[in-house]
Amino acid sequence: MSWFVYILKCKDNSYYTGISWNLKKRIKEHNLRIKSCLQLSKIPVKLVYWEKLTDRYKAARREKEIKGWSRLKKQNLINSLH
Repeated sequence: MSWFVYILKCKDNSYYTGISWNLKKRIKEHNLRIKSCLQLSKIPVKLVYWEKLTDRYKAARREKEIKGWSRLKKQNLINSLH
């Protein structure tokens, strides 16, 4: 099963990084605040970046790596898609 690491841009312009095996469902859950730790002030969210990985372990490792980055480094990753 494939897993995704993703970055969301929140309503307050912060970034949230997470993992999921069902990206579309997970974004919907964030926006509906189902199984989501996002505060009300942060929703709605918009998907701005995602990567497909081969397993949960690789996705979790990549998520941890990205979460440790500065905002500028995350923005450069997001902008590399355009």
